[in-house]
Amino acid sequence: MPLIRSSPCKVNLLLNILGRRPDGFHDLETLFHPVPLCDELTFELAGESGIHFSCDHPELPTDRSNLVVRAAEQFLVEAQQAGQGIRIHLTKRIPLAAGLGGGSSNAAQTLVGLNELLGQPLALGSLDRIAATLGSDVNFFLQDQPARATGRGERVEPLAPFDALRGRGMILYHPGFGISTAWAYRELAQHPVALNGRPGRVDALEGALRSGDLAEAGQCFYNSLEAPALHKYPILDLYQRFFRENGAWAALMSGSGSTTFALFPDESTARAAVTPFEAQFGTAGWMQVVCL
Repeated sequence: MPLIRSSPCKVNLLLNILGRRPDGFHDLETLFHPVPLCDELTFELAGESGIHFSCDHPELPTDRSNLVVRAAEQFLVEAQQAGQGIRIHLTKRIPLAAGLGGGSSNAAQTLVGLNELLGQPLALGSLDRIAATLGSDVNFFLQDQPARATGRGERVEPLAPFDALRGRGMILYHPGFGISTAWAYRELAQHPVALNGRPGRVDALEGALRSGDLAEAGQCFYNSLEAPALHKYPILDLYQRFFRENGAWAALMSGSGSTTFALFPDESTARAAVTPFEAQFGTAGWMQVVCL
């Protein structure tokens, strides 16, 4: 019987880069929030040994350059089942290079899914350790709460849900082009203020959300990577301005982009902004409205 797992995405309510580290990574503080939009992963045992990975998205590689394959390889080695045959199929619904963590989520759910499929041979601590080697956002997706993350993003502290966000409407808009995470971090050198952010921004945003003061919280949303991204793609700034002028109390680029998310008082207010947005910017992009 195949095992099917949903693989959700996320937004960064805040992403504050604190400087470049000697190892080439960047120290940061970020506030992740899960979003109920999901890819789907199907796992089953295969008669022949090895990892057999397929995907319905023609642009997504299915070799070792894909995090799903690397996650599966590392899991089987750690579980001492390297000769086991595994078949994995990914149904892709989250855009590529979107800043929504789709690939990281797929990797995390591969670890969790294989652990379940093979009878829980690894403890959560082992999964967490493997996740940290795969990418900075992967650890977050091993759990389903909002979370703050530090280090290069691998030190994850789950948080209680924010009552201030419960029932709010969210628009996510991907314009049809991606932004390379490596490019965005590399370009930070041209933006020293964004590269060396002021510590404590994550505390300010969390405090504002806990207080329920959405006007104050809206002023605390911040993303260091907007500095290079909006410089190269000024239309991203136009999207944010539009959403704020049409009822959103916050609008920001998620992660390294190119997805813009906007938070509205409720789902109906968010949906009311869709038609005028499409009238102004067209319908070629990917847009989703969700209720948090």
